[in-house]
Amino acid sequence: MYIEQAYKGLSDSWRYLVGLLVVFFFWQILGAFPLLAALMAKAGSLAVLGSADMGMMVDILGTNTLLFLMLLSFVIGLISLFVYVRWVHKQRIVELTTSRKKIDFKRILFAFSVWALVSTAFIVVDIVLSPEDYEFNFKLGPFVVLAIISIVMIPLQTSMEEYYMRGYMMQGLGMVAKNRWVPLTVTSLLFGIMHVFNPEVAKMGYGILIFYIGTGFFLGILTLMDEGLELALGFHAANNLTAALLVTADWTAFQTDSLYRDVSDPVLGWDVLVPVFVVYPLLLYIFSKKYKWSNWKDRLTGPVASEATFLAENNGEREL
Repeated sequence: MYIEQAYKGLSDSWRYLVGLLVVFFFWQILGAFPLLAALMAKAGSLAVLGSADMGMMVDILGTNTLLFLMLLSFVIGLISLFVYVRWVHKQRIVELTTSRKKIDFKRILFAFSVWALVSTAFIVVDIVLSPEDYEFNFKLGPFVVLAIISIVMIPLQTSMEEYYMRGYMMQGLGMVAKNRWVPLTVTSLLFGIMHVFNPEVAKMGYGILIFYIGTGFFLGILTLMDEGLELALGFHAANNLTAALLVTADWTAFQTDSLYRDVSDPVLGWDVLVPVFVVYPLLLYIFSKKYKWSNWKDRLTGPVASEATFLAENNGEREL
């Protein structure tokens, strides 16, 4: 009963509405200040901020500094979310994470390992089949710095997205809608829309949103079927970490000193559709067998228990 974990704190709808706005402000507005300040200091002019695209920011700051400052906004957002949940909702972070008594780090590691292997295999196969599309980009010094930044910061970045979208927002929408399909649908669509300003969309068109929205539904299904964020946390961290370390391109959100650079002219193709319609269903099947999922309809679309019912089943106690 993951959504119902919100009842263990203060679950008034106004707390969620204010929380979404407050955390968004810290994440997207205050979190951007270090990057803006660094650009101004390096460029020596406010005018650069109005015209700076990804390529210009890389030229001004360098890839690793830019990556660190971009990821820092997510860390600021994650801290603000945890503080707000603890002090305004009086909810423990474990209850924002899972319906289990404690966070299952083995689940996080399993999902991370599975997707790191699969995504790495896809990249290796594509390099072997289309070597003309890639340039070997390895430089020891910059790559070591990239690896340190990525290993430390990217799991925090992906955790922010998961806790905000499939944690906090999913529990809040579940409290309001009193069912599971509304939070699943809304958070999945918003996850896709959230990526609309990524440079990949500008380069490949809005059709790539199929991948982002499909990924949102996949992660939402993981969360509801497994009654916790652990699998989604592991998967998302593996996805972004392998992307940052293995392959970069001038048209991606992460422009890094990775092992390879994709120099092809990207087009929408099988690499967008296969993960959503083939790979993700196979992963859901694997996870369902490993963790013995059942009752799919109720877990994904069924009602959310009332507060009175939930508290009665938990000895009438809130863990404030």
